[in-house]
Amino acid sequence: MNYRFSGNSGLQLPLVSLGLWHNFGSVDSYDNARDMLLYAFDKGVTHFDIANNYGPEPGSAELTFGRVLRENLYAHRDELIISSKAGYGMWDGPYGDGGSRKYLIASCNQSLRRTGLEYFDIFYSHRYDPQTPIQETMQALVDIVRSGKALYAGISNYPADKQQECYDYLAAHDVPCVIGQYKANMVARQTLDENLPVARKNGSGFICFSPLAQGRLTDRYLNGIPAGSRATKGVFLKPENISPEVIQMTKKLNDLAAQRGQTLAEMAVAWLLAHEGVTSVIVGASSVQQLEKNLRGADNIVFSDEELKTISKLVHGFEM
Repeated sequence: MNYRFSGNSGLQLPLVSLGLWHNFGSVDSYDNARDMLLYAFDKGVTHFDIANNYGPEPGSAELTFGRVLRENLYAHRDELIISSKAGYGMWDGPYGDGGSRKYLIASCNQSLRRTGLEYFDIFYSHRYDPQTPIQETMQALVDIVRSGKALYAGISNYPADKQQECYDYLAAHDVPCVIGQYKANMVARQTLDENLPVARKNGSGFICFSPLAQGRLTDRYLNGIPAGSRATKGVFLKPENISPEVIQMTKKLNDLAAQRGQTLAEMAVAWLLAHEGVTSVIVGASSVQQLEKNLRGADNIVFSDEELKTISKLVHGFEM
């Protein structure tokens, strides 16, 4: 695994990081989750990305990670970059959601207890909350870092104009934003156009999640919607998202990937890493076998101009 510096900081992240959004909750197999985490670490994946509400149940992904850390990885704590976030709904009442100082600091404390950690390497504000002044949210991040509960501050899912306000506030308080986390892939390119340039201008890192567009940028849906697939469950991916036009597009992308000696999923990860300023790509997985395939996306990240033009033409008009 190769590594890149996160913006102008001294922090290096692996090209591919492992996210615990799905398949690490209390409803999932603990043995499978442990095997994926250990396999990732053995392959040089040092960055594990969590959030307070990852599960289900909310918080259970942090509990799962904490158990694996305690039983298998604690001797390697200083070789790991562990991030968590707060911003989306976590508990009932007015203090369990949003960007208030009350919520962020309470959530950070809870997340530390669930994982058994003394500190997070990165702690994020998970989303922009229009009901809370950015100054309040950013000051909470500043104080979390200064208290030693996190080493670095990050932001996620902020619109570009608010993103700049975050950078300005944090820099003015000597806790620069080390990284921003955004959804990005071949068919969700808005953040690459709008947020990535702001991050680069400010010397901040940039990490992408959902590189496979919930499975659409894989070979899973090339022939329609298979039984038991994520699209049949209709939670984050719905059957109508797999239209005949989407299938036709992915077939052509799949052919291009084959010409490059890659699967479509590998090419999708590589395409993101080919963007200047992208620090890392967060992949998810449901098994060690799937994780192994996703990690191969870092093996060939060089694209010819013709390949990039072909991809741009194929995905033109799609934004999902």
